[in-house]
Amino acid sequence: MEKFAHPQDKNLSGISIRSPLEEILRDGARRMLQEAIESEVIEYVKNFQAHRDEMERRLVTRNGHLPARDLLTGIGPINIRQPRVRDKRSEEGFSSGILQKYKRKTQNIEQLIPELYLRGISTNNFADALTAIFGENAPGLSASNITRMKEIWEKEYRDWTVRRLDGTRYVYIWADGIYFNIRLEADRPCLLVIIGATEDGRKELIGIHDGVRESAQSWKDFIQNLKSRGMTIDPSLAIGDGALGFWKALEEEFPRCQQQRCWVHKTANILDKMPKSVQPNAKRMIHEMYLSPTKETALKAYDEFLRHYTAKYLAACKCLEKDKEQLFSFYDFPAEHWKHIRTTNPIESTFATVRHRTRQTKGCGNRIATLTMVYKLTNMAEKGWNRLKGFVLLSKVVAGIKFKDGEEVKEQVA
Repeated sequence: MEKFAHPQDKNLSGISIRSPLEEILRDGARRMLQEAIESEVIEYVKNFQAHRDEMERRLVTRNGHLPARDLLTGIGPINIRQPRVRDKRSEEGFSSGILQKYKRKTQNIEQLIPELYLRGISTNNFADALTAIFGENAPGLSASNITRMKEIWEKEYRDWTVRRLDGTRYVYIWADGIYFNIRLEADRPCLLVIIGATEDGRKELIGIHDGVRESAQSWKDFIQNLKSRGMTIDPSLAIGDGALGFWKALEEEFPRCQQQRCWVHKTANILDKMPKSVQPNAKRMIHEMYLSPTKETALKAYDEFLRHYTAKYLAACKCLEKDKEQLFSFYDFPAEHWKHIRTTNPIESTFATVRHRTRQTKGCGNRIATLTMVYKLTNMAEKGWNRLKGFVLLSKVVAGIKFKDGEEVKEQVA
């Protein structure tokens, strides 16, 4: 099959006249993009290295590369080999945020520059790499233009933080606190994050708040700010880590919202209080709790865990008992939604990329830069989020229809 040739590659007689300099620049662009997607996969696998099956085999591993493909650019094709990931945790699996599946052409330069910059590619490489991709006369290649773009992103973030939320109802919300390093400050700020699912099943970033650790007051300030901008209806269910001050604030601001503790966080906290030799069996018993088809069988597995381990590992069992009621709330919602609402995965998976960026840059220079970076990265990730499985059932949740063990409760006819 004949390779793609850019019109500049040939003279009037059809003979290739690509210069050595163009070949060097194009190869530099290829290496930069290849390094970016390799780093993305390494970070993704590292983020889930603690996730293992009953045989202690990793659920997320590298699995070679996909077949090489040409990415068509302004001066011809750049050959890319995309790493492959085997992810047994869910049906969705890994999806590159840099090079989407089946992608064959580069996007507009206004999208490519922030995407590569925010994902940790050194700004020193931009001029040569982007010239290779878009040609010498491409706009937006100078350092001053990149600085200008960052100022535009900051303004976008500030405008986003005061946008109105009137008329939008969030059926489910996920909450977490994410810590970051800032080079010019001694303290590590905790960014409070809330993601919501709308009535039509779309997931969206609701807000990012510059909190003081994960205190109840910080969360209360955050939620009150959302309410002042129009988020006045209680969500049906909130999902989060048991250690958050979020829950106290939620009870005061959205008292009718049910609570679901994240099983991934809970599992890690329990196993941390047990020796490694017993962790595989303990993890298997924990899985039996939240993967059971009914709440009754889940509670039997819960009781069995306590009988089996209380005498020897009291701290681990107390950790499990601490949030008993809130661990099994998901059984009162449609079974199609369970995989979405048992954990805070929508936040955890998204912020794996954000953490990668902060490691690449050794932390942002100031708080507003950190907030802007988090907003832009999440905003890009949001475009690839899938709607909730069984989203048509959300209208029934909003209507207050009761569910038991994931099934709609039918009214008894007298």
